[in-house]
Amino acid sequence: MRATIALIAALTLGAIAARAQTPAATPAAPSPVTRSHGFAVLSQPKLAADFPYFPYVNPKAPKGGTITLGALGSFDSFNPFIVRGTAAAGINRVWDTLLTPSADEAATAYGLLAQTIEIPADHSWVAFDLNPAAKFNDGTPVTAGDVAWTFKMMVQHGRPFYSAYYSDVTSVSVDGPRRVVFHLKSSDNREMPLILGEIAVLPEHWWHGRDFSAPLHDAPLGSGPYRVDHVDFSRSIVYRRVPNYWAANLNVERGMNNIDEIRTEYFRDATVAMEAFKAGQIDFRQENIAKNWATGYDFPAVKRGLVVKELVPMRLPTGMQGFAMNTRRAPFNNRDVREALAWAYDFQWANKNLFYNSYQRDLSYFSNSDMASSGLPTGGELALLMPYKSELPAEVFTKPYTLPITDGSGNNRRELRRSLALLHRAGWNVKDFKLVDAQGQQMHFTILLEDPTYERVLLPYVQTLSHLGIAANVRTADPSQYQHMADSFDFDMTMGVFPESDTPGSEQRDNWTCAAAKETGSNNLMGVCRPVVDALVGKVIAATTRTELTDAVHALDRTLLWGWYVVPNWHLNKFRIAYWNRFGHPNVKIRSGFQLDDWWVDSAKATATDRARSHPGG
Repeated sequence: MRATIALIAALTLGAIAARAQTPAATPAAPSPVTRSHGFAVLSQPKLAADFPYFPYVNPKAPKGGTITLGALGSFDSFNPFIVRGTAAAGINRVWDTLLTPSADEAATAYGLLAQTIEIPADHSWVAFDLNPAAKFNDGTPVTAGDVAWTFKMMVQHGRPFYSAYYSDVTSVSVDGPRRVVFHLKSSDNREMPLILGEIAVLPEHWWHGRDFSAPLHDAPLGSGPYRVDHVDFSRSIVYRRVPNYWAANLNVERGMNNIDEIRTEYFRDATVAMEAFKAGQIDFRQENIAKNWATGYDFPAVKRGLVVKELVPMRLPTGMQGFAMNTRRAPFNNRDVREALAWAYDFQWANKNLFYNSYQRDLSYFSNSDMASSGLPTGGELALLMPYKSELPAEVFTKPYTLPITDGSGNNRRELRRSLALLHRAGWNVKDFKLVDAQGQQMHFTILLEDPTYERVLLPYVQTLSHLGIAANVRTADPSQYQHMADSFDFDMTMGVFPESDTPGSEQRDNWTCAAAKETGSNNLMGVCRPVVDALVGKVIAATTRTELTDAVHALDRTLLWGWYVVPNWHLNKFRIAYWNRFGHPNVKIRSGFQLDDWWVDSAKATATDRARSHPGG
């Protein structure tokens, strides 16, 4: 069966079969071909082919020890690539990818499974030559056939995200056991080599007879540094480091994956998870709640130095977080209503009283990066917007995007008057202290949450909305139910998080386009569907220079902002982490802030800390 891989085969993709053509074994390049050990979008990798290890790791980090992490909710599957089921935390440790990203370079990755990457000057295809040493953890070689099969499964049976993400690929050909070629629809998408390099390659032989579209209950076979060692579904999972991991001495893996056993314990409640950390049952915690960070870490172990608190600066885009409004439903299908709801939110009061003044307001879908729009559109950005002037709100061209700034006292009557004016323009009026439409029906909606922690954030907002005569309420669903409702867009308003990268690209299709708005499980929570947005997403993907990309993203950002699809929240350009003092980690500052994969267990610290926490009174 493996011998047939040596023949040149064309893989037709289900979702794009109508336009796929069986290519020749290797397309003749009309222009020079670049062959490299890595890839960077719109630039060049900083590290030479013979770099010994990433400069931010400790190549002599000791191996061994254990770490216990915490997670909320439950899990019932080992397949993170499909809509059905809830995948176990950390399951991606099991599979290697073609390329591995640099934690200190923007949109740059180096060869892991792929020894080299080849791209012609016209970007009509991209080829990966696999490392001959690459193997799955049963000793079977990783082949180009596995790559092609994985891609096919992602497109045909994976989450809708994948069909959108890979839509510029017309076909895949297998050029022998270790060479796979992706043929592209056009040369416009310069990010596609990096996107394809992210593919977690699965073993076709292991999946034979298994339904890829169904939740997976068997511990999966991978080629990565860890394997599933023990599982108690919905409660805990243990990963164990593979002792004969094929890439252990590869430059991109030196100093990485140092801990022998990684255990994740699941908790139904965030408060219980915090108590488990304080009790020493959890070793590491990334804190996302400002109140917890300010008041929840005064327990004895912190004072004794057994638990370390760190604020780690990072230089990554923070994207947008906000209360996402489902425009597929009334009243959110009216732009004036959406703007009114945004003006009603008193961020300054919340930041002062709930968040200990720790956050900055999100004023862009691309916060904390040069991709964030500001001021008025000029130059290339203005040129992209002008053909759609009649479709866009006049404010796009005449007003910088702003959000209300209050004095934080809770007395935001000026902003509420603005909200009422917008609601009146949309056909809503106050009658008997209720905001009603022409038929006398009160405006009412439910805000869906996954984490009850956010109730304290939303309830004051609900109280403010009641002053406008709006009947809003908060509902918290368990994680599995929430995921199902979010995937099927069965909500009115919910907390939406839209992370971004340094080089926005194909993922924007899944966030904002008309096609994604109709796809179950897409990230287009708000149901954004506008020709101008679709066109600008295309411009983002097609950008060939940093200037073109910045202009296109600024135009897209501005269009989304003035669509008022979310009530913008906040961001923090630091990570809050706390951990029991039993680990070592590099002291090099990196763009991503930190990465747990290059930490190690310090045996001396671990012995002292473990002894102390087992005798808390000693």
